Order: sequence, then structure tokens, then C-alpha cells
Amino acid sequence: MTKLAYKIRGLTKVYGEGHSAVHALRGVDLDIPQGEIIVLLGPSGSGKSTLLNIIGGLDSATDGEAFFQDQNLTTMTEKQLTQYRRRQIGFVFQFYNLMPSLTARENVELVTEISDTPMEAAKALELVGLKERADHFPSQLSGGEQQRVAIARAIAKQPSVLFCDEPTGALDSVTGRAVLRVLKDVNQNLGATIFIVTHAAATGQMADRIIHFADGGVRKIIENKTKLEPEDIHW
Repeated sequence: MTKLAYKIRGLTKVYGEGHSAVHALRGVDLDIPQGEIIVLLGPSGSGKSTLLNIIGGLDSATDGEAFFQDQNLTTMTEKQLTQYRRRQIGFVFQFYNLMPSLTARENVELVTEISDTPMEAAKALELVGLKERADHFPSQLSGGEQQRVAIARAIAKQPSVLFCDEPTGALDSVTGRAVLRVLKDVNQNLGATIFIVTHAAATGQMADRIIHFADGGVRKIIENKTKLEPEDIHW
């Protein structure tokens, strides 16, 4: 039997009350196998990022349940969610959020200092192809290199799950494919389950599973049997 990273049942998120209430998630049911690359597609406001925020421990659900392995995230205390994020989760965002006064190595070390089982910063940078750029500051790096530092920072604590919200959104297509290659390598080398939220539908061609969102719900799930290498993706 396939081991699940996440089991999600009836997950609902409502912001506000009454006539002004916004239904961000409307009873989402999902099973996410461990170790897969998952691409979430859909227009802005469709619920993609809300789902990631809840199962990433950054937000709470209004109703329903979300299990990480055998842990019920929806009943955890704030302290328990903090430990869950610290031990299990890595985050990569569209904007790199690097400390400008720190080198690439020092940016990665910020995470290793609070991790239970950290990877050496040099090793994390090597995994994303930046071993020789470790002593450079963000201002000395290209956008793609800064994003790879952000990925190195996320994987340095050796997370079980990597959440990537528009990781190629600020990059050109060539650099974007290079970043997707890094994410695929992380998936293969570390066995991490990787979620990629994106508006670029072509990204789904490298995924194990593509989940289409609309109006706060899952509209379609595609298991990709003919995956492409990131270098072969065009958008």
C-alpha cells in the first residue's frame, strides 16, 4: 500500500462572516502519496495557497481534517504546529527573502541553527549547484541563484515536505527550468514530497500528480505517466 504524506478530508476555510464571507476552501478531499512531486494549478483565489498554508502549519482550517502521516494537523496547538514546521517542512516562495547582509552560506546557516538534524550549509549549497558561490552576497547573485540559495536554505534542515509557492514566478523560462531541475534533484536525492503552486501549467509536465483547483475546490487530479525532464519543459 502506498504510504501517504497527507490525508485531507472535508477541509474548509472561510474568511469573514455573513455576506462578506470568503470561502477559500470548500470541503477539499485529497490523498497525497509520500515522495511525489505535486503541482497545484488554478487561477488566483482558487484555493491553492490556502491549502498549502493549512497543511504547512501556517494557517488553521474552519472545518475538516488534515493528517500528516498519522498526525492530525487540525487539532494541534500552536506550539505543536511550530515543532511540525521546524522538523518536517521547508518553504520556498516567489521572492527569495534572503538577508542582504549575509552570504549565501550564512543565509543557509540561519536554518541549520534551529534544526534537529541539519545538513551542513556547504552540502545544501552543493546540492543546488552553488558550492562555488557560498561566500557571495545576494546582491552578487542572479535571480536564479538567489532562488537556489532559498531552496538550499529550505532543504538544509532535511524536511520531509517542501512547499514551493510560485518558485519560478519571478524568473525567465531558462532560469525557471534550472530551478525546477534543482527541485527534482532534491526530490530524488532527499525523498522529500514537493508541492509546487504555480500559474505555469507546463510545470505539471514534470510532476507525478497535477491537481487543478477552482473556486475553492479540487476540479481534476491527473496522475502523470509521461513525465518530462525540467529541461524539456516549455512555457
